[in-house]
Amino acid sequence: MPKKKRKWGDRKEGVRVRGLDPFNQFIPYIMPTRMEAANLYSESFNINEVDRLLQKLRRDGCKGIGLMHFVAAAYVRTLSKYPNINRFIAGRRVYQRNAIEMTMVVKREMSIEGEETTIKICFDPSDSIVDVYHKMKEQIESIKNSPESNNTEQVAEFFCRMPRLIFRFAIMLVRIADYLDLIPRSVLAASPFHATAMITNTGSLGIGPVNHHLYNIGTLPVFIAIGTKRIAYELDSHGNAVSNRYADLKFTIDERIADGYYFASFLKEYRRLFSKPELLLVPEAAEAE
Repeated sequence: MPKKKRKWGDRKEGVRVRGLDPFNQFIPYIMPTRMEAANLYSESFNINEVDRLLQKLRRDGCKGIGLMHFVAAAYVRTLSKYPNINRFIAGRRVYQRNAIEMTMVVKREMSIEGEETTIKICFDPSDSIVDVYHKMKEQIESIKNSPESNNTEQVAEFFCRMPRLIFRFAIMLVRIADYLDLIPRSVLAASPFHATAMITNTGSLGIGPVNHHLYNIGTLPVFIAIGTKRIAYELDSHGNAVSNRYADLKFTIDERIADGYYFASFLKEYRRLFSKPELLLVPEAAEAE
């Protein structure tokens, strides 16, 4: 598909959303930062069917595929149907992001001393869960097996070598450059703060999900935290006791990118994929047929 010609007012990573009603244009001026516009949402997802699918995929050769891969794949698939969630605010204007880029928090080693870093992965709207698994696996293994810093760490190391006063001034210049869309593409590609969403799996640490903050630097509008899996004993429709497996997720969302009805529709579709996870086995176009 040919790229659209960039118009005046567009940014490197997104197209300006034109024709918004006055209220939605007004909101970024009265809530200029992400944290004051952040909505917190929590939901427990039944993962009985998800676990069955993941077990099958592991038997079929997707070694190590887990809940985090599913959460990311389901998010990508839902974005293909509700693309407005892939918007962001910059310079008090609303933009539609050109790509689906997800930042993930990774520990090089699961220990207290293990360094924490981030990876940034670009997905296609039509990606199946197997596609998502392979893209994540490649980047995670690369960062864990390499003693060298990745692009994100190299940028951070460059700034951290500065004296504190110069460091603060440099960050101020970065904010101004970001406001004016003057940040180079190479820096945007490395920045974990310029992405569709950030995901962290606190369940891998043995704890529940956290209500994570958003960052007032960059353009990141959504943060997703995944907690530990748990079992709940409930009554079925016949009054019999059954055990169900659940995963608790917490979302922090910049409310300025879409209205409440749109967010609710997005989350309902996202929830549907947990009950019908097999839909993620095929590309988005095949699911629609």
